[in-house]
Amino acid sequence: MRYSEVAANVQALAQNSHSQAEFVYEFLLAYGTPKASIARLKSGQMNLAKDDGELLLKKKLYFAPATDDLFEALETLKAVKGTLSHDPRFLFVTDFEHVVAFDRKTADSLHCALADLGSHFDFFLPLAGMEKQKLSNESVADRNAAERMAKLFDAIKAHNPEFIERNPHAMNVFLARLLFCFFAEDTGIFDENAVSNSIASHTAPDASDLHDFFVKLFDLLDRKSRDGLPKHLQDFPYVNGGLFRDHFPIPEFSIKARRMMIEAGKLNWSDINPDIFGSMFQAVIDPEERHNLGQHYTSVTNIMKVIEPLFLNDFRAAFEKATALKRGKAPALHRLLDRIAKVKIFDPACGSGNFLIIAYKELRRLEMDIFRELQKDTGELPLSGLKVSQFYGIEISDFAAETAVLALWLTEHQMNLESKKVCGQAPDNLPLKDGAKIVCANACRIDWEDVCPKEAEDEIYILGNPPYLGARVQSKSHKADMASVFGKIKGVNSLDYITCWFYKASKYIRGSHACYAFVSTNSICQGEQVAMIWPHLLGNDLEIFFAHKSFKWTNSAKGNAGVTCVVVGVASSGEKQNFLFSGVHRKEVQHINPYLVEAHNVYVESRRRLLSDIPELSFGSMANDGGGLILSDTEKNELLNEDPNNIRFVRKFLGSAEFIRGQSRSCLWLLGSSPTDFGEDSFIGKRIKLVEEHRNYSTREATRKLAEQPHLFGEIRHHDAQSIIIPKVSSERREYIPIAFLPAETIISDLAFGIYDANPTIFGLLTSRMHMTWVRAVAGRLEERLRYSAGLCYNTFPVPKLNEAHKQTLTEHVMEVLQQRENHPEKTMAQLYDPDKMPAGLRAAHQQLDLTVDRIYRKAPFSSDEERLEHLFKRYEAMIEQEKEKK
Repeated sequence: MRYSEVAANVQALAQNSHSQAEFVYEFLLAYGTPKASIARLKSGQMNLAKDDGELLLKKKLYFAPATDDLFEALETLKAVKGTLSHDPRFLFVTDFEHVVAFDRKTADSLHCALADLGSHFDFFLPLAGMEKQKLSNESVADRNAAERMAKLFDAIKAHNPEFIERNPHAMNVFLARLLFCFFAEDTGIFDENAVSNSIASHTAPDASDLHDFFVKLFDLLDRKSRDGLPKHLQDFPYVNGGLFRDHFPIPEFSIKARRMMIEAGKLNWSDINPDIFGSMFQAVIDPEERHNLGQHYTSVTNIMKVIEPLFLNDFRAAFEKATALKRGKAPALHRLLDRIAKVKIFDPACGSGNFLIIAYKELRRLEMDIFRELQKDTGELPLSGLKVSQFYGIEISDFAAETAVLALWLTEHQMNLESKKVCGQAPDNLPLKDGAKIVCANACRIDWEDVCPKEAEDEIYILGNPPYLGARVQSKSHKADMASVFGKIKGVNSLDYITCWFYKASKYIRGSHACYAFVSTNSICQGEQVAMIWPHLLGNDLEIFFAHKSFKWTNSAKGNAGVTCVVVGVASSGEKQNFLFSGVHRKEVQHINPYLVEAHNVYVESRRRLLSDIPELSFGSMANDGGGLILSDTEKNELLNEDPNNIRFVRKFLGSAEFIRGQSRSCLWLLGSSPTDFGEDSFIGKRIKLVEEHRNYSTREATRKLAEQPHLFGEIRHHDAQSIIIPKVSSERREYIPIAFLPAETIISDLAFGIYDANPTIFGLLTSRMHMTWVRAVAGRLEERLRYSAGLCYNTFPVPKLNEAHKQTLTEHVMEVLQQRENHPEKTMAQLYDPDKMPAGLRAAHQQLDLTVDRIYRKAPFSSDEERLEHLFKRYEAMIEQEKEKK
């Protein structure tokens, strides 16, 4: 289907009412699903979903209607067996008034009114065979240039089917050189339209000699002599700089390609923005990345979060200090110019050069400010000493590496023009100086000092936005890279891929004046990864000298929900001031630990033994039954219809999802019975047989052994005593993880935790803001959701000694929380703890409980969660030391 057809179809679907039962089929039709497939879905032949109203189409869509919290329903859908086994691209939940959806390939999210779905039709474009729009922050010139170059690339590829496969690097170089020529003829480097006019006037209409034209043009741009050349070539200047130095094969061209080059020359290439130019042109050679062409673009605002605290603020402070001097202003300014002329900027995952480009621009603008001050002070007006050859990068994509070098040259020329407007003069455009030192290589395997040589006194700043890739989504090649970087370091298989860059950067800067700052997903500053990797990164000689706490790294692309990121800067200990950023606020601090808290370096490691005097936390019971021991309401009724006395074998069965969403499930609890107590043809006998078969066919010996007792759960941890249930996974949106007391007969599944013989004291501690603050810092994440664990969250939680008065006060407030819940019996835990809909009485009860817990920790009130966490880390550190002393 055409893009416009999909847009019209979805707009019509959103504006016209349809029955709820037919909605999903109309939705699929809007994206071009054949009517025959729709008929098969309706008949159940292709629908892999188990529940009424749901639709699961393998590799494409999992649709589910919902009546409660749509976000919670989506989280449930992410974890169900059908999603994991049938790999649908999209998860789609709706109450037919609003839509919440998730793209499992790109991790993009969508939340909108159903009536507005037409405005977001591009989110689901892959259902129609088209990848979604990823264009953002683009100018019309950038978009037009990318579209023209993409079409030209396709025309050249069609005419040279084997050339590009045999000579991919040569093709990348050709495109980079052609882009430079278009830019040069519109910005005064060449005469106006010099290249496009030469193609139009001095090559054959059938393009038979266009190959030879480019051979001659690229050759003459690399040499000074113009002897013997035809007149239309003699006026081209000597370029040099390495751009045309090496000779590579050039493809042949069709009539269509020639025409497209001439048309491309009519664009105003002077308006191209190199900041996004490189990112967009990566899409030129990858058809899968083309939808209106373009890729996610890292905004200048976000890049500045890295370069300002890494080096730019320091340079600016030196400039302001120099300008404030009454004597010696000029020498101080010249010293700063000398620093700028020698600094090295290194991005070891540079892509098409966005970070390097912005860093270059900002340093050139600082130079201009210095020049203005010198002109006012002494009348002198120096030329820029900053060279693009001071900028280094590593990039695994050949085309991106070539584009980065080119984009920096274009940026240099644009900044020369800007400097000429501001200062009246600028360095000569030609010949080009040596370009940026961008190496096409795997940054995990190459020695970084071979790319950016390091002397002891060099001022080097390493920066960038390396690839994230969590441990579960890494390919074999990524795992091999990890092993190459970390060797036998324990826990490497649980680390994010980006830790390779952190580790190599720490190794690079040791014993030097270099420092680094990277953008990363916040996962490396949470959960188990902190204790695994940060001791190796920091050791005793390095420290985190600035950090931006978690924020959404977003752009303006439609449907892009962004990624939760941090920025972390590392330098030699004691060398710099330390700043912690939270949103727009900046705070100078003494220390920043790897959890990005103002505290000493504390590493919370998973532990089996309790740190505090609190009850044991137990895993729930695991059925390992192939579904034989678990009962839906329908199956439970079937069992009781067979014999009402079977009720004695039925227990309520709760995991995280059932508990939070108020769903009903039961299980067969046959402890104290024998498999032979039930006839083979009875309901229970047949279910026992299912379990036995499931376990016997397992590839695991331990599971096969469980077949000897097929009537029992595989792992039984239940106690017949009142318990507290704690979900293993909970939405990050909630202020509190919902927990509850359960009656003695309720079975907690292995998808939740339980505390048996539980009392209100531990309930109050666990449902407090203090505990939530600890959990948010040390817990792992499942995507963005909090992943509670015994070893990291519970066993490590530092609790003060409690006296009877503490316990009594906690009990009173816990009872008030429970009473406020009972005031809303119609609401599920998901609804009660939805931060936007939490009942006022329940919120007030929790706030009073929070104050009580805070006072147990100290008499002075806490002003923020950051202050709570600082206190908890200090208490944790002290308790660990006490534990060591006892040993």
